[in-house]
Amino acid sequence: MNTPPAPAPALTPAVLHRLVEDGRGPRLLDVRTPGEFRTAHIPGSYNVPLHTLREHRAELLAHLDEDVVLVCRSGARAAEAERALAEGGLPNLRVLAGGMVAWEASGAPVDRGPERWDMERQVRLVAGSVVLATGLVGVFVPGTHLIGTAIGAGLTYAALSNSCAMGVLLSRLPYNRGPRTDIRTVVSELRGTP
Repeated sequence: MNTPPAPAPALTPAVLHRLVEDGRGPRLLDVRTPGEFRTAHIPGSYNVPLHTLREHRAELLAHLDEDVVLVCRSGARAAEAERALAEGGLPNLRVLAGGMVAWEASGAPVDRGPERWDMERQVRLVAGSVVLATGLVGVFVPGTHLIGTAIGAGLTYAALSNSCAMGVLLSRLPYNRGPRTDIRTVVSELRGTP
């Protein structure tokens, strides 16, 4: 019986920052959406959205032969990416503890682009708006409040499973997609060729 590989220990922002400053920095793969990456990312990191990484894992493995640190907003998506790459046989994987939230809080350098709302804030806006609207409409249309109840159940499941279907749906909106990240572009960047 095959057991899944144990997750690698997380790398703190302070340790990663030291490695990058010393010129011994690992390959940094940011698995957030292109829109999130464009807003703020660690200098020198590569954007490989989680869905792209999962879909093209075999192609990526051929270009990842050194230490790799996976980055996302808070660490959850990076942990999913770590499991996917580890199952594909890639050694030397680490996850940035606390993700970009912790990196920015540590005062480490960040390349910034146009400001946009992060996915968590968008989910709160949409979920809150639906609950508020259905609660108000429910005063006049009996049963409408059940839509808000379903949203609450979905958010509870999202917290317990550490996944978010609403976030996945919102990430597909043009606002969140940013510049398209296809596998050929990713592989070309990893190879260091234009």
